[in-house]
Parts: sequence; structure tokens; C-alpha cells
Amino acid sequence: MKIIAINGSPRRSGNTSAMLQKALEGAAAAGAETEIINLYSLTYKGCISCFYCKRKDKKHGTCIVKDDLAPVLERVKAADALIFGSPIYFMNLTAQMQAFLERFFFSQYIYSREIPSVLGKKIPSAFLYTMNATVEQMEQFHLKESLAAYEWAAANALGVEPYRFYDCNTLQFSDYSQYESSIFSEQDKRDYHAKYGKELEEKASQLGRQLIQDAQENIISHKGM
Repeated sequence: MKIIAINGSPRRSGNTSAMLQKALEGAAAAGAETEIINLYSLTYKGCISCFYCKRKDKKHGTCIVKDDLAPVLERVKAADALIFGSPIYFMNLTAQMQAFLERFFFSQYIYSREIPSVLGKKIPSAFLYTMNATVEQMEQFHLKESLAAYEWAAANALGVEPYRFYDCNTLQFSDYSQYESSIFSEQDKRDYHAKYGKELEEKASQLGRQLIQDAQENIISHKGM
């Protein structure tokens, strides 16, 4: 049983990575093998719209582009559970995460009523979002609605609705005095995480455990077919 976390943040030890690690700890406690992939350490581009993955005379579900992402896509398809982690930049996923999802989801999506699934299995997944925005700002800017298209694509490609995890009001700097940041209250942010930080970490850990439970149930269900 293996779960892979995709870190779409340029920071290997930032807020997104920290929460992904908590989720993987929960998955490991449930008996899973874990792996984290840092997208910003790879050299790749998004979908080039060649439609090779839609060709009738080729193997479905294969992205033909050869770069650092190609072997990652094969590992991801073989996983039993997935977590897509990204900070929110300008009200969206990071560019690297968007490019990854283009390549992964589009190659698994076939324009055919006769082929409901390319993967041939269900992969439980979750989107883990971290953001500088507060909970109130997330609602004000309708971030949940604007991110829903990615979640729809995940449900379509992976065969099951993804979970969602939000970590708001994050600390961007370890020392705010070194940066132009007067629009923020560092103390308010620290107070927020002192109050909710442990709860968020436990929820992330529970998310990892839940994904492994779902993956195990998928295997049992598939064997019983």
C-alpha cells in the first residue's frame, strides 16, 4: 500500500510541505509506504496539446512528453492514494502544480462514452491547500468555488471524489520585520496558529489515515468483483 504526496510549493520545508508530512505520518501509522515528490525540483512543462493520449491506435493514459515528469507520472498512476499539496498564489494553484495536473489528469481523461476509466482502478485523493488568506478572505474571494474545477478533474480521472483540506492565515516569513509586510499582523497570525495549529496537524494526519483506509477498501472491493 503506497501513498504519494505531490508538493507543489517551491519551498521544501514550508507550510505546504509541513502539512503534507503530517498527512504522510498518518498514512504511515496506518501501515502505508509513503513518498513525497517536490515538483520544483523537476524540469518539465504542461500539456502541449498533442492529443497522443487520445489516439485510438496508441495506449490510452500515456503522456508522450519526455522530461523529468514522465517517470513521475508512471509512479503516480501506480500509487494507491494521492495528495496534491499547493500554496495558493494569486487565488490559484502554483504554476508547477497546474502543469503537473494538466499532464496527469488530461492523459487519463478519454473523450469516449465507451471507456469510463483509463486507469482501471480508483485512487483516493485529497487536495491540501495552504494560503496566506484568512478563512474569511477565502470565502470572500470564493476560493473553494474557483478551485472546484481541479477537484472535478480529479474525480473524473481517479474515479472518486477527492477530499479537501484548507490551512489558512499561514506565516510567510519567520521574521516579518525583515520584509515589507505592514498590511499583515504577525501577532494575529501567530495567535491563530497557536490556537488552531495542533488541530490542523491532527486533521492532516487523519486525512492520511482516511486515504489509506479508502485505498484498502478499494482493494477489497476490487477483489470481490
